[in-house]
Amino acid sequence: MLHDGTSLEIAVVQHGSPGAPRLEAVLSPHRLGSAAKNIAAATLTRLLGLDRDLSGFYTRAAADETLAPLAQRYRGLKPPRFPTVFECLLNAVACQQLSIEAGLTLLNRLAATAHPDRPAQPPFPAPAEVAALTSQQLRAAGFSTQKTNTIQALAAATQAGLLDLEALEQADNESASARLLQLRGIGPWSADYVLLRGLGRLSVFPRSDIGALNGLRRLLGTDSADEAVQALSRWAPYAGLVYFHLLLNGLEARRILDVPGAATR
Repeated sequence: MLHDGTSLEIAVVQHGSPGAPRLEAVLSPHRLGSAAKNIAAATLTRLLGLDRDLSGFYTRAAADETLAPLAQRYRGLKPPRFPTVFECLLNAVACQQLSIEAGLTLLNRLAATAHPDRPAQPPFPAPAEVAALTSQQLRAAGFSTQKTNTIQALAAATQAGLLDLEALEQADNESASARLLQLRGIGPWSADYVLLRGLGRLSVFPRSDIGALNGLRRLLGTDSADEAVQALSRWAPYAGLVYFHLLLNGLEARRILDVPGAATR
């Protein structure tokens, strides 16, 4: 995280149980003014969804025999968001038609390319830093020609003030989605991804996400993708939160995520 050109590192550890958690955040450098600490607190609140009241979701889940076991297994999950909509949008572009691991590899290379002076922990680049990268640098980082063109167009428009992504916070889902779909290289999956992960719209389930749809079909015990999508209406307005639970379930099934102390499935 950057504050007045200063790089701040935040280490977060959770103590206590999922029902009564306590987060401890350690900032580096340690001697910081109140303004920097307030920015850090606001950023963590956004990143970790600390201010989201999910009591309605758990009430709904407890009365649903299909969703209840999943909600109980990952009880305490808060919906994460990216620190900026721009970062979320570039994450969406990087992960298009790729696995999460492959997309994250591209993003790590992007950060390293933009910050060669910080090889150990390069921060995610700002729009101006991305706009300064050449096509050759982006291609060398592993981005396809199409993704390179999309990234350059998004960064240039954002840097020039022609694209105000943060203004989407004030738009409803339909208007925000329509604006995103006007952008080069942004399709339905990327638009839904930004609504959920960048704007925190918990009613949005990225329906073009094949992996998520497969997880939803398994949860419901159906082979029909249409039937699975139709079932999302019964969990409104928390379809996006169901998406996060399915994501964790998929990561656990692949042994990428360990859930100590979780109830037996």
